[in-house]
Amino acid sequence: MQSALLGKLTSFANTHIHTFSGGISSSSRHDVSLRPGMETIEKVPAVLLLEDGTAYHGFSAAKIGTTTGEICFNTGMTGYQEIFTDPSYAGQILLMTNAHIGNYGAFREETESKDIKISGLVVKNYTVQYSRRMTEQSIQDYLLDENLVGIYGVDTRAIVRHIRDKGAMNAIISSETTDLEELKRQLDAVPSMAGLELASTVSTKESYFVGDPNAGRKVIVYDFGVKKSILSNLTDRDCYLKVLPAKTPFSEAIEWNPDAFFISNGPGDPASMDYAVQTVKEILNSGKPLFGICLGHQLLALANGIGTYKMHNGHRGANQPVKNLVTGKSEITTQNHGFGVNPDDVRNSPNTIITHVNLNDDTIEGIRLKDKPAFSVQYHPEASPGPHDARYLFDEFVGMMK
Repeated sequence: MQSALLGKLTSFANTHIHTFSGGISSSSRHDVSLRPGMETIEKVPAVLLLEDGTAYHGFSAAKIGTTTGEICFNTGMTGYQEIFTDPSYAGQILLMTNAHIGNYGAFREETESKDIKISGLVVKNYTVQYSRRMTEQSIQDYLLDENLVGIYGVDTRAIVRHIRDKGAMNAIISSETTDLEELKRQLDAVPSMAGLELASTVSTKESYFVGDPNAGRKVIVYDFGVKKSILSNLTDRDCYLKVLPAKTPFSEAIEWNPDAFFISNGPGDPASMDYAVQTVKEILNSGKPLFGICLGHQLLALANGIGTYKMHNGHRGANQPVKNLVTGKSEITTQNHGFGVNPDDVRNSPNTIITHVNLNDDTIEGIRLKDKPAFSVQYHPEASPGPHDARYLFDEFVGMMK
């Protein structure tokens, strides 16, 4: 009987199941046709060199060239295009821990800003072939259009283990030369992320409006690297937005007579942003509601006398567990940050309530002020990509304006 059942299962598998080896099997091409850019790419040698001298050899992904930045890793299974275009990654070489990157190609609607913000890419399997109907480009064509330098064919698990042990550090990728001494000289000139102000480099240069002018609420958005999906979550809740450059004076912002202020995510060291801390202090003094996300969370803390610090590795991925201390419920969250809020400072602050903590390492994930209508979270409730467990926070923000 077992033999007969095994025979039926084997027959079913041979008839109905097609394996995918590097892309689309011949038996499935009636569903998804081969498109331009799906051919294999030439294997050009490339090297990844870390600041501590550790080197990894692989092959060039996308543009032939050399790039530098602080290496970090993201544990997300999907959403690589949204991740690449997140302005919070400015100045960073990104390692994706998922084994296959590129297998569903690129689609212009799946971006969080107008172009790629990472400075380099590290992957294990670089899948140039793709199998999604709505795809417009292969990942190779997309990254070439964006002039991105990357490397594939390296042991990403080994690199992640090394970074987790040694901590975040600068790195260089090159497919122009594999001379480690020359690359080390170039790498030595790269500044540390600690103390680096990057938000103003990715912020809009001119103010602009988003949403319906007849919406029920007006919100000023300070753009330190804001994501498009954050703006969408606000306009979906009947908010008309005026998005301002990072260094816009508060006196200019308040002239629009907004109902509330939103302080966005962004890259770099928050402690280097005195101009933004001063703006947040003025917003708090105005009595208007304030909501901060990620970098905005750190800026709210600094404006309230709470320090920040550079984390050993940071949190980047779509699977970070967070506990809401107010409701007692847990959330799976999307995160992308290399700096955190000092836990001791928060606990010693007389007018600050801890609202959320990370269940992996007990870091501070959310705060609320007792004497001001202001709150913030370290993670990304818009979650693009990622779970939508925390989108209720946008509803709470809108509720503060009523």
